[in-house]
Amino acid sequence: MPEPDFDERSVAATGAGGVNEGAIAPTGTSGAMDLAISEGATLEKRAPGGPEGTGPTGRPRSLWGDAWRDLRRNPVFLISGAIILFLVVISLWPSLIASGNPLKCDLSKAQLGSRPGHPFGYDGQGCDVYTRTVYGARTSVTVGVCTTLGVALFGSVLGGLAGFFGGGWDALLSRITDIFFGIPVVLGGLVFLSVVTSTTVWPVIGFMILLGWPQIARIARGSVITAKQNDYVQAARALGASNSRMLLRHITPNAVAPVIVVATIALGTYISLEATLSYLGVGLKPPSVSWGIDISAASPYIRNAPHMLLWPAGALAVTVLAFIMLGDAVRDALDPKLR
Repeated sequence: MPEPDFDERSVAATGAGGVNEGAIAPTGTSGAMDLAISEGATLEKRAPGGPEGTGPTGRPRSLWGDAWRDLRRNPVFLISGAIILFLVVISLWPSLIASGNPLKCDLSKAQLGSRPGHPFGYDGQGCDVYTRTVYGARTSVTVGVCTTLGVALFGSVLGGLAGFFGGGWDALLSRITDIFFGIPVVLGGLVFLSVVTSTTVWPVIGFMILLGWPQIARIARGSVITAKQNDYVQAARALGASNSRMLLRHITPNAVAPVIVVATIALGTYISLEATLSYLGVGLKPPSVSWGIDISAASPYIRNAPHMLLWPAGALAVTVLAFIMLGDAVRDALDPKLR
Protein backbone atom coordinates (compact mmCIF):
# COMPACT_ATOMS: atom_id res chain seq x y z
CA MET A 1 0.00 0.00 0.00
CA PRO A 2 1.58 3.32 -1.03
CA GLU A 3 2.61 5.76 1.67
CA PRO A 4 0.54 8.98 1.74
CA ASP A 5 2.27 12.15 0.69
CA PHE A 6 2.65 14.76 3.43
CA ASP A 7 2.69 18.42 2.59
CA GLU A 8 5.75 19.85 4.30
CA ARG A 9 4.15 23.26 4.48
CA SER A 10 1.20 21.79 6.35
CA VAL A 11 3.50 20.09 8.81
CA ALA A 12 5.43 23.31 9.36
CA ALA A 13 2.21 25.20 10.01
CA THR A 14 1.19 22.74 12.70
CA GLY A 15 1.47 24.39 16.14
CA ALA A 16 2.76 22.95 19.35
CA GLY A 17 -0.71 21.80 20.26
CA GLY A 18 -0.92 19.64 17.18
CA VAL A 19 -3.47 21.83 15.41
CA ASN A 20 -2.69 22.73 11.84
CA GLU A 21 -3.69 26.38 11.75
CA GLY A 22 -2.99 26.72 8.05
CA ALA A 23 -5.25 23.77 7.24
CA ILE A 24 -8.40 25.55 8.44
CA ALA A 25 -10.26 26.56 5.35
CA PRO A 26 -12.00 29.93 5.23
CA THR A 27 -15.19 28.40 3.82
CA GLY A 28 -17.35 25.37 4.34
CA THR A 29 -17.62 23.45 7.63
CA SER A 30 -14.13 24.42 8.75
CA GLY A 31 -14.95 28.07 8.12
CA ALA A 32 -18.02 27.83 10.34
CA MET A 33 -15.89 26.26 13.07
CA ASP A 34 -13.34 29.06 12.72
CA LEU A 35 -16.14 31.63 13.02
CA ALA A 36 -17.51 29.94 16.13
CA ILE A 37 -14.08 29.95 17.75
CA SER A 38 -13.66 33.65 16.94
CA GLU A 39 -17.08 34.48 18.38
CA GLY A 40 -16.25 32.58 21.55
CA ALA A 41 -13.04 34.54 21.95
CA THR A 42 -14.97 37.77 21.41
CA LEU A 43 -17.48 36.86 24.12
CA GLU A 44 -14.66 36.18 26.56
CA LYS A 45 -13.21 39.64 25.87
CA ARG A 46 -16.48 41.52 26.44
CA ALA A 47 -16.95 43.96 29.26
CA PRO A 48 -17.33 42.41 32.71
CA GLY A 49 -20.91 43.66 33.01
CA GLY A 50 -22.25 40.49 31.42
CA PRO A 51 -25.43 40.10 29.40
CA GLU A 52 -28.52 42.19 29.99
CA GLY A 53 -29.95 41.60 33.47
CA THR A 54 -26.75 40.26 35.01
CA GLY A 55 -24.11 41.79 37.22
CA PRO A 56 -20.31 41.93 36.83
CA THR A 57 -19.98 38.26 37.84
CA GLY A 58 -22.64 37.11 35.38
CA ARG A 59 -25.19 36.50 38.15
CA PRO A 60 -28.71 37.96 37.89
CA ARG A 61 -28.97 41.43 39.42
CA SER A 62 -31.25 42.03 42.39
CA LEU A 63 -34.10 44.53 42.47
CA TRP A 64 -31.82 47.09 44.07
CA GLY A 65 -29.09 46.49 41.50
CA ASP A 66 -31.54 46.98 38.65
CA ALA A 67 -32.96 50.08 40.35
CA TRP A 68 -29.54 51.68 40.78
CA ARG A 69 -28.66 50.88 37.17
CA ASP A 70 -31.87 52.54 35.96
CA LEU A 71 -31.41 55.56 38.23
CA ARG A 72 -27.93 56.26 36.90
CA ARG A 73 -29.37 56.42 33.38
CA ASN A 74 -32.35 58.60 34.31
CA PRO A 75 -31.73 62.32 33.64
CA VAL A 76 -34.56 63.25 36.04
CA PHE A 77 -32.72 61.49 38.86
CA LEU A 78 -29.40 63.08 37.95
CA ILE A 79 -30.83 66.61 37.81
CA SER A 80 -32.87 66.30 41.00
CA GLY A 81 -30.00 64.56 42.78
CA ALA A 82 -27.61 67.38 41.85
CA ILE A 83 -30.04 70.00 43.18
CA ILE A 84 -30.59 68.08 46.42
CA LEU A 85 -26.86 67.53 46.88
CA PHE A 86 -26.31 71.27 46.47
CA LEU A 87 -29.05 72.00 49.04
CA VAL A 88 -27.53 69.56 51.51
CA VAL A 89 -24.09 71.11 51.12
CA ILE A 90 -25.29 74.68 51.67
CA SER A 91 -27.43 73.49 54.57
CA LEU A 92 -24.37 72.07 56.31
CA TRP A 93 -21.98 74.85 55.31
CA PRO A 94 -23.98 77.94 54.27
CA SER A 95 -20.92 80.15 54.72
CA LEU A 96 -19.45 78.61 51.56
CA ILE A 97 -21.65 80.81 49.38
CA ALA A 98 -23.03 83.35 51.88
CA SER A 99 -20.57 85.15 54.15
CA GLY A 100 -23.09 87.51 55.78
CA ASN A 101 -25.23 87.18 58.89
CA PRO A 102 -28.92 86.47 58.19
CA LEU A 103 -29.93 88.30 61.37
CA LYS A 104 -27.91 91.44 60.67
CA CYS A 105 -30.25 94.15 59.36
CA ASP A 106 -30.03 97.83 58.47
CA LEU A 107 -33.34 99.71 58.35
CA SER A 108 -31.84 102.38 56.11
CA LYS A 109 -31.64 99.76 53.33
CA ALA A 110 -35.14 98.34 53.78
CA GLN A 111 -36.81 97.15 50.56
CA LEU A 112 -33.87 98.17 48.37
CA GLY A 113 -33.29 96.10 45.25
CA SER A 114 -30.15 94.41 44.01
CA ARG A 115 -26.86 96.02 45.04
CA PRO A 116 -23.19 95.05 44.54
CA GLY A 117 -22.51 92.20 46.95
CA HIS A 118 -26.24 91.81 47.64
CA PRO A 119 -27.73 90.33 44.46
CA PHE A 120 -31.19 89.63 45.92
CA GLY A 121 -31.62 93.04 47.57
CA TYR A 122 -32.94 93.72 51.09
CA ASP A 123 -36.16 92.82 52.88
CA GLY A 124 -38.50 95.03 54.90
CA GLN A 125 -36.15 95.04 57.90
CA GLY A 126 -33.04 95.73 55.85
CA CYS A 127 -31.75 92.16 56.01
CA ASP A 128 -29.90 90.66 53.06
CA VAL A 129 -32.39 88.50 51.14
CA TYR A 130 -29.63 86.40 49.56
CA THR A 131 -28.13 85.45 52.93
CA ARG A 132 -31.52 84.65 54.43
CA THR A 133 -32.46 82.55 51.39
CA VAL A 134 -29.26 80.51 51.69
CA TYR A 135 -29.63 79.98 55.43
CA GLY A 136 -33.31 79.14 55.01
CA ALA A 137 -32.30 75.98 53.13
CA ARG A 138 -30.90 74.56 56.39
CA THR A 139 -34.29 74.79 58.09
CA SER A 140 -36.20 73.28 55.17
CA VAL A 141 -33.80 70.38 54.65
CA THR A 142 -33.64 69.65 58.39
CA VAL A 143 -37.42 69.61 58.75
CA GLY A 144 -37.93 67.52 55.62
CA VAL A 145 -35.27 64.89 56.35
CA CYS A 146 -36.03 64.50 60.07
CA THR A 147 -39.76 64.31 59.49
CA THR A 148 -39.36 61.75 56.71
CA LEU A 149 -37.07 59.56 58.82
CA GLY A 150 -39.43 59.73 61.79
CA VAL A 151 -42.54 59.04 59.74
CA ALA A 152 -40.91 56.19 57.81
CA LEU A 153 -39.54 54.50 60.92
CA PHE A 154 -42.64 54.88 63.11
CA GLY A 155 -45.15 54.12 60.37
CA SER A 156 -43.19 51.18 58.95
CA VAL A 157 -42.85 49.45 62.31
CA LEU A 158 -46.51 49.81 63.23
CA GLY A 159 -47.83 49.00 59.77
CA GLY A 160 -45.43 46.11 59.23
CA LEU A 161 -46.31 44.45 62.54
CA ALA A 162 -50.02 44.91 61.89
CA GLY A 163 -49.76 43.37 58.44
CA PHE A 164 -47.65 40.45 59.62
CA PHE A 165 -49.63 39.41 62.71
CA GLY A 166 -53.09 40.58 61.62
CA GLY A 167 -56.03 39.93 63.91
CA GLY A 168 -57.05 42.41 66.58
CA TRP A 169 -53.80 44.38 66.33
CA ASP A 170 -54.42 44.99 62.65
CA ALA A 171 -58.03 46.04 63.24
CA LEU A 172 -57.01 48.43 66.04
CA LEU A 173 -54.30 50.08 63.94
CA SER A 174 -56.71 50.48 61.03
CA ARG A 175 -59.22 52.33 63.21
CA ILE A 176 -56.49 54.57 64.68
CA THR A 177 -55.22 55.51 61.22
CA ASP A 178 -58.79 56.33 60.17
CA ILE A 179 -59.00 58.79 63.06
CA PHE A 180 -55.74 60.50 62.12
CA PHE A 181 -56.73 60.65 58.46
CA GLY A 182 -59.81 62.60 59.51
CA ILE A 183 -57.75 65.43 61.06
CA PRO A 184 -57.04 68.28 58.61
CA VAL A 185 -53.30 68.89 58.62
CA VAL A 186 -53.36 72.71 58.48
CA LEU A 187 -56.18 72.98 61.02
CA GLY A 188 -54.42 70.53 63.31
CA GLY A 189 -51.24 72.58 63.01
CA LEU A 190 -53.08 75.78 63.91
CA VAL A 191 -54.51 74.14 67.02
CA PHE A 192 -51.47 72.14 68.12
CA LEU A 193 -48.67 74.61 67.39
CA SER A 194 -50.51 77.73 68.56
CA VAL A 195 -49.79 76.75 72.17
CA VAL A 196 -46.08 76.03 71.52
CA THR A 197 -43.69 78.84 72.39
CA SER A 198 -40.46 77.17 71.24
CA THR A 199 -38.66 78.76 68.28
CA THR A 200 -36.85 75.56 67.28
CA VAL A 201 -37.82 73.16 64.52
CA TRP A 202 -38.59 70.21 66.80
CA PRO A 203 -42.24 71.02 67.66
CA VAL A 204 -42.97 71.36 63.94
CA ILE A 205 -41.18 68.08 63.19
CA GLY A 206 -43.03 66.29 66.01
CA PHE A 207 -46.40 67.56 64.78
CA MET A 208 -45.77 66.43 61.20
CA ILE A 209 -44.63 63.00 62.38
CA LEU A 210 -47.78 62.73 64.49
CA LEU A 211 -50.05 63.33 61.51
CA GLY A 212 -47.84 61.79 58.80
CA TRP A 213 -47.23 58.25 60.03
CA PRO A 214 -50.68 56.77 59.12
CA GLN A 215 -49.98 57.04 55.38
CA ILE A 216 -46.68 55.16 55.66
CA ALA A 217 -48.28 52.65 58.05
CA ARG A 218 -50.92 51.73 55.49
CA ILE A 219 -48.35 51.39 52.73
CA ALA A 220 -46.13 49.19 54.91
CA ARG A 221 -49.10 47.09 56.02
CA GLY A 222 -50.16 46.34 52.45
CA SER A 223 -46.59 45.55 51.36
CA VAL A 224 -46.06 43.12 54.24
CA ILE A 225 -49.38 41.37 53.62
CA THR A 226 -48.38 40.89 49.97
CA ALA A 227 -44.83 39.75 50.78
CA LYS A 228 -45.78 37.22 53.46
CA GLN A 229 -47.92 35.30 50.96
CA ASN A 230 -44.96 34.56 48.70
CA ASP A 231 -43.60 31.04 48.40
CA TYR A 232 -40.20 31.79 49.92
CA VAL A 233 -41.85 33.06 53.11
CA GLN A 234 -44.06 29.98 53.31
CA ALA A 235 -41.01 27.80 52.81
CA ALA A 236 -39.14 29.60 55.59
CA ARG A 237 -42.14 29.14 57.87
CA ALA A 238 -42.32 25.44 57.03
CA LEU A 239 -38.61 25.07 57.86
CA GLY A 240 -39.26 26.49 61.33
CA ALA A 241 -38.00 30.06 60.89
CA SER A 242 -38.98 32.38 63.72
CA ASN A 243 -41.23 35.41 63.19
CA SER A 244 -38.36 37.81 63.73
CA ARG A 245 -36.19 36.02 61.17
CA MET A 246 -38.96 36.00 58.57
CA LEU A 247 -39.63 39.70 59.15
CA LEU A 248 -36.01 40.81 59.03
CA ARG A 249 -34.54 38.42 56.45
CA HIS A 250 -37.37 37.65 54.05
CA ILE A 251 -40.25 40.15 54.30
CA THR A 252 -38.67 43.52 55.08
CA PRO A 253 -36.17 43.59 52.16
CA ASN A 254 -39.00 42.78 49.73
CA ALA A 255 -41.62 45.10 51.26
CA VAL A 256 -39.58 48.25 51.90
CA ALA A 257 -39.51 49.54 48.31
CA PRO A 258 -43.02 51.13 48.34
CA VAL A 259 -42.26 52.78 51.67
CA ILE A 260 -39.09 54.35 50.26
CA VAL A 261 -40.96 55.66 47.23
CA VAL A 262 -43.79 57.23 49.23
CA ALA A 263 -41.41 58.68 51.83
CA THR A 264 -39.20 60.25 49.16
CA ILE A 265 -42.14 61.95 47.47
CA ALA A 266 -43.59 63.02 50.84
CA LEU A 267 -40.32 64.72 51.82
CA GLY A 268 -41.06 67.63 49.51
CA THR A 269 -44.59 67.81 50.94
CA TYR A 270 -43.22 68.14 54.47
CA ILE A 271 -40.98 71.02 53.40
CA SER A 272 -43.92 72.87 51.86
CA LEU A 273 -46.05 72.13 54.95
CA GLU A 274 -43.43 73.67 57.23
CA ALA A 275 -43.37 76.78 55.03
CA THR A 276 -47.18 76.93 55.12
CA LEU A 277 -47.32 76.70 58.91
CA SER A 278 -44.56 79.30 59.26
CA TYR A 279 -46.41 81.56 56.82
CA LEU A 280 -49.52 81.30 59.01
CA GLY A 281 -47.46 82.20 62.08
CA VAL A 282 -47.74 78.89 63.97
CA GLY A 283 -44.67 77.10 62.60
CA LEU A 284 -41.19 78.50 63.07
CA LYS A 285 -41.02 81.92 64.64
CA PRO A 286 -38.37 84.68 64.52
CA PRO A 287 -35.45 84.80 65.07
CA SER A 288 -35.48 81.47 63.19
CA VAL A 289 -34.64 81.78 59.51
CA SER A 290 -37.22 80.10 57.30
CA TRP A 291 -38.51 80.57 53.78
CA GLY A 292 -42.05 80.52 55.13
CA ILE A 293 -41.28 83.37 57.55
CA ASP A 294 -39.67 85.43 54.79
CA ILE A 295 -42.60 84.83 52.42
CA SER A 296 -45.05 85.88 55.13
CA ALA A 297 -43.08 89.05 55.90
CA ALA A 298 -42.78 89.93 52.19
CA SER A 299 -46.45 89.44 51.27
CA PRO A 300 -47.59 92.99 52.14
CA TYR A 301 -44.84 94.43 49.92
CA ILE A 302 -45.38 92.30 46.83
CA ARG A 303 -46.14 95.35 44.65
CA ASN A 304 -43.42 97.70 45.87
CA ALA A 305 -40.63 95.17 46.45
CA PRO A 306 -41.43 91.88 44.68
CA HIS A 307 -37.85 90.64 45.09
CA MET A 308 -38.51 90.12 48.79
CA LEU A 309 -41.06 87.44 47.94
CA LEU A 310 -39.79 85.97 44.68
CA TRP A 311 -36.41 84.70 45.86
CA PRO A 312 -37.48 82.70 48.96
CA ALA A 313 -40.61 81.50 47.15
CA GLY A 314 -38.54 80.41 44.16
CA ALA A 315 -36.06 78.56 46.39
CA LEU A 316 -38.96 76.78 48.10
CA ALA A 317 -40.54 75.80 44.77
CA VAL A 318 -37.26 74.45 43.35
CA THR A 319 -36.57 72.44 46.51
CA VAL A 320 -40.01 70.85 46.64
CA LEU A 321 -39.88 70.11 42.90
CA ALA A 322 -36.46 68.47 43.23
CA PHE A 323 -37.64 66.07 45.92
CA ILE A 324 -40.83 65.23 44.02
CA MET A 325 -38.78 64.53 40.87
CA LEU A 326 -36.44 62.34 42.92
CA GLY A 327 -39.41 60.41 44.29
CA ASP A 328 -40.82 59.88 40.81
CA ALA A 329 -37.47 58.59 39.55
CA VAL A 330 -37.15 56.21 42.51
CA ARG A 331 -40.71 54.99 41.93
CA ASP A 332 -40.01 54.27 38.27
CA ALA A 333 -36.84 52.37 39.18
CA LEU A 334 -38.34 50.26 41.98
CA ASP A 335 -41.68 49.41 40.36
CA PRO A 336 -41.24 46.20 38.31
CA LYS A 337 -44.45 46.91 36.39
CA LEU A 338 -42.84 49.98 34.81
CA ARG A 339 -39.84 48.08 33.41
